[in-house]
Amino acid sequence: MALSPPRISIDNPSLATPVTARVRVLGQWTAHQLATSRHWKALSATLKKLPTALPSTPAMEWDLRELEALDHTGAQLLWNTWQRQWPTTVHLLPNQRLLLERVAQFSTTPPPPPRVGMHQRFLRLGAWVMTRHDHVMSALHLIGQLLLDVIRLIKKPHHGPWRDVSGNLYHIGATALPITAMVGFLIGVVLAYLMGQQLRQFGADTFIVNLLGIALIRELGPVLAAILLAGRSGSAITAQIGVMRVTEELDAMQVMGIPKGFRLVLPRVLAMLVATPLIAVWTTIAALAGGMVASDMVMGLSPSYFVTALARAVNIWNLWLGVAKSAVFGVLIALIGCYYGLRIQPNTQSLGEGTTASVVTSITMVILVDALFAVIFKDFGIRGA
Repeated sequence: MALSPPRISIDNPSLATPVTARVRVLGQWTAHQLATSRHWKALSATLKKLPTALPSTPAMEWDLRELEALDHTGAQLLWNTWQRQWPTTVHLLPNQRLLLERVAQFSTTPPPPPRVGMHQRFLRLGAWVMTRHDHVMSALHLIGQLLLDVIRLIKKPHHGPWRDVSGNLYHIGATALPITAMVGFLIGVVLAYLMGQQLRQFGADTFIVNLLGIALIRELGPVLAAILLAGRSGSAITAQIGVMRVTEELDAMQVMGIPKGFRLVLPRVLAMLVATPLIAVWTTIAALAGGMVASDMVMGLSPSYFVTALARAVNIWNLWLGVAKSAVFGVLIALIGCYYGLRIQPNTQSLGEGTTASVVTSITMVILVDALFAVIFKDFGIRGA
């Protein structure tokens, strides 16, 4: 036997007349039928045609006696259609009335939205300030502990965690060489192609070496490498320390008297401090190689001319500025990764949220610090180029 879809039939469609309009509820008003997409769309379209003040309209009566089946889902839909009040005239079977009364008993009207006054706004501002204050104090504590660990390492370098440093240096730096080279090369090709199309209109093809050299060596190379490391290595640092929190390894280290800063934070900061400038130079070389290939293909500039013109166009201080920025980026990425890793709670949801926050914060800080460097050193290495 085929299932009958839920539907409504209005015997007298002219609702403006004083004659009572009889609304007949037909079919099976069950969760199974209402879950069907086509039945739900057809029923919703019919319900939208009914007057908004339908329950209190005296000239309209409802008849549910021909319903084939009714469950709590269908009863809730009817009760919501009646605007959570009984119609003036309704014909029901005893079991239907009991079901609707049960739904009406447990249906609650959503509370009105709370009024946001000055007191509530002041409390929200205080909560926001306290949250930021907690972040600032935790970050200062992490930086202070890092400085103490560096002093300890300088005093007793033979007791330093050099094996951890070398391991992190390999995972952060060596394994990132292929992806950074590929991305840098493609960025160089894209930039050279776009710049070449514009410079050709003015007959300034040779100036593409100046533009590419300054843009890649001074800005894009270090920033691109830092962003890639933030997404790749920064998230890995947060996830590693966060998993140690979930598996209670950090608690075990505290019980055993092993300093977390000296064994976890310091090696990653040192590894990132060394790896990020090298990765930035590597990425810049790959980007320049891509720009050189594209310049040869688009504008016919030979690789020998590109290399010779690059040495004349770009001051060596731009390279040192890019390397210095990369070192700052590396320290920031490592500190942010360790910070969010240590703040993770022992559950998987906090681990995912902390890793995401670490990547977003790292990339944001890289861009902000790069903008700060650009403003402070705007004339550095340019006038003598």
